[in-house]
Amino acid sequence: MEYDQNHYEQLLYAVEENVATITINRPERRNTVTYQVLDELIDAVTRAGADDDVRAVVVTGGSGRFFSAGTDLSSGDGYDAAAADFKPLRGGTRDVGGELALLIYDLPKPVIAAVNGTAVGIGITMILPMDVRIAADNARFGLPFTRRGIIPESCASFFLPRIVGISRAVEWAVTGRIFQAAEALDAGLVHELLPAADVLPRAREIAIEIAHNTSAVSVALTRQLMWKLLDADHPIEANRLESQALLALGRMADVPEGVAAFREKRAPAFTLRPSRDLPGFYPWWATPSFEE
Repeated sequence: MEYDQNHYEQLLYAVEENVATITINRPERRNTVTYQVLDELIDAVTRAGADDDVRAVVVTGGSGRFFSAGTDLSSGDGYDAAAADFKPLRGGTRDVGGELALLIYDLPKPVIAAVNGTAVGIGITMILPMDVRIAADNARFGLPFTRRGIIPESCASFFLPRIVGISRAVEWAVTGRIFQAAEALDAGLVHELLPAADVLPRAREIAIEIAHNTSAVSVALTRQLMWKLLDADHPIEANRLESQALLALGRMADVPEGVAAFREKRAPAFTLRPSRDLPGFYPWWATPSFEE
């Protein structure tokens, strides 16, 4: 895999077989997160989302035992509680991890977390809006925010209860305890446990399956229907949106190609691209501004 060596200082970024792999590359700091890391992650995810050659995104940690040990508490570019002007928010107003979470939430392509080692703090919260989470079987997890006098960030109070249920989410968050990979699997925080060396290859295998066998526009619509309808008041809302999507897709080139590929027992050659071919009603949701 050939990485872009010039664009980022704290990340590695590569596209291969229509999959973008984003690696937090601070192994000497246990892949901890600073505002620079967050800014680079926001840039990299935005870049992957806008690139029609990228069909899926994989996020992982650099070499070592850690996916991410959370915020870098040793520098002033993080939650430096020793500083007299301590502010857990950039500029004193907004959690930047939440910006990243919302960006992933609205992305028109799936994101897979390859949790190659221990994930603590933002190492967990950043993966919550991702669609599939594969983890190392020796990884440990923790949400130690209350033990630092703060609260979970990156929109975790929205995503975590929806993934693992309210009782488990509250227990993990208020105790701040460390738990093992088996508990994360049992709760549904992660989907699969593997030896650490197999985590990234497995994540890429899933991403490549998406890239080679599905319609990019169909995937974008399916992903957003699933996420945006989590809080729908009635299934009629799904019926309305699915009807609009089916009507629009039925007029597009990927449907006859998908049917022909099935009948001819061959791989499909889909041509629709999210940058130009999403139906006119997309996006159907309105994102509130942060100031509201």
